[in-house]
Amino acid sequence: MPPARAEFALPAKRASRAAFDRAAASFARASVVHDWARQRLLERLDLVRIAPEVVVDLGCATGAGALALARRYPGARVLALDTSLAMLAAAEARLAGEARTRVLAGDAERLPLADGAVELVLANLVLPWCRPEPLFGEAARVLSPGGLCTFATLGPDTLQEVRRAWAAVDDRIHVHGAFDMHDLGDLASAAGLSEPVIDVDRIALTYTDVRALVRDLRACGAVNTAAGRRTSLTGPARWRRFADMLHARKRGDRFEVTVELIFGQAWGAAARRPVPARGEVVVPLSRVGRKAPQGGGSGRGNAARYRLW
Repeated sequence: MPPARAEFALPAKRASRAAFDRAAASFARASVVHDWARQRLLERLDLVRIAPEVVVDLGCATGAGALALARRYPGARVLALDTSLAMLAAAEARLAGEARTRVLAGDAERLPLADGAVELVLANLVLPWCRPEPLFGEAARVLSPGGLCTFATLGPDTLQEVRRAWAAVDDRIHVHGAFDMHDLGDLASAAGLSEPVIDVDRIALTYTDVRALVRDLRACGAVNTAAGRRTSLTGPARWRRFADMLHARKRGDRFEVTVELIFGQAWGAAARRPVPARGEVVVPLSRVGRKAPQGGGSGRGNAARYRLW
C-alpha cells in the first residue's frame, strides 16, 4: 500500500507526547514561533470585551501563556493544561508564585472540564498535534454562553521548503499535514462554535545549515510524529541529498523556511448565529482587528524574518 499523502498525515498522540516530554528542558530557547504566535493572540484579546472567571491555556507547554493570562486577568482562575507531564512540571515551576493558577494533565480532544465551566480558551499551536473536530467540539462544550476560544495553528505552507526538499529524495511523510484556514472555519462552526474569524500571517526563519534547523525543531518538540512516517533511521546518503536540496536555496550564507500561522477566534453558544452553508465562512467585519508584527506586515504573503543561530 502506498504511503498516506503527507498533507493529511496527522500526528500520532503517544509519539507526540514523548517528543514534548523530551523537549521540556530545551523548549524555551527554541520557541520563537510559539512566543510570536502567543504575543499576537494576547494582543487580540485587547480587541474584545471579556472578563473571564476561568481561563484555560490549552497545550500550555512550559506555562508562558498561562503566566501572561494570569497577569492579564488577575481575578480569574487560570488552568494550564497539557498532555506532557514534563512540560507541566516546567509550567508548575514557572507559575509557582501565581496563587490562582493550576496545572492540569489532559487531552485537548477530551478535556477534563465540566460543561460551560470556562469563559476563555487560548490554544496556542496545539491544533497541529490534534484533530480539529474534537478540539473545537470540546472548546464549544466547556465554554460558557458567550465565552471565547482564540487559537493559533500552522497552515499548510509551513515548512514547505523542507517538504519539497524531501520530495526530491523519497515519497515518505516527513512533514505533518495542516488544515487550510477555510476548512478550520467550517470545522469550528460545525463543532458548535459561533462566528469564526480566521486570518493568516507568515514568518520566515533563516538558518545557516540544516543541522541548526533540526536542532531547533527537536528542541521545541516539533519532530515528525505523523502516522505513516518512516520509523527506521535515515541513511547518510538520503540525508545528504535532503540537506543539499535545502542548502541550494541559500542566499548568501542562509536559507529560509516558511511558517504559515493561522489565527482564529470563535464564540460560545450565546453568540450563536445560523450555521453557514458548507463551504462558507462568515467573518463579521466588526470582529476583525489586528496589529502588524514588528519588522513585518500582516496578511497573506507578508513575512517577518527572524535569524536563528
